[in-house]
Amino acid sequence: MKSNLDLKARQILKSAKLYLTAGRMSVVQALLKADKPLTQEQIAGRLGKKRFDKVTIYRTLKTLVKVGLVHRAFIEDRARHFELAHNCSESQCHPHFTCTNCGRTHCLTDMAIPGAKKRYKGFLIHRQQTRFEGLCPACA
Repeated sequence: MKSNLDLKARQILKSAKLYLTAGRMSVVQALLKADKPLTQEQIAGRLGKKRFDKVTIYRTLKTLVKVGLVHRAFIEDRARHFELAHNCSESQCHPHFTCTNCGRTHCLTDMAIPGAKKRYKGFLIHRQQTRFEGLCPACA
C-alpha cells in the first residue's frame, strides 16, 4: 500500500506529465515534507537511504523548476532555496521570513503583498519575490 506522501508526489508529477523516476519522487517527497524552502544540499540530506548524487538532484530540480512545479524561493549565502510552487502564482512567490537570531525561515503563505506592475521604467518584471528578516515569535 502506498503512503499518502507517495500518492501526493505521484499526483504532482503526473499533473506536469513527467515520468515518475525515483529521483523525482524522492525530491518531491522531500519538498512536500519540508515546512520551509530547502537548498540542494538539505534535500540530499533528507533523502536518507535513497542517496542520489548531486548531479541527479540538480537536474531533477532544474526539470521541476522548468515545468513550474518548484520555485527558486531565494538565495542565501550563495545557495538557492527551493520549494514546491503550490503556494505561489506564476508571477509572484509568497513572502518568506528569516529570523536573524535562530536562522529559521518561515513561509508566510497567508500574507498578501501587492504585485509589481509587469513593466516599470523600462524593466520587464517576470516574477516577484519578497523576503523579510527580523525576529520570529520564539526569538522576540
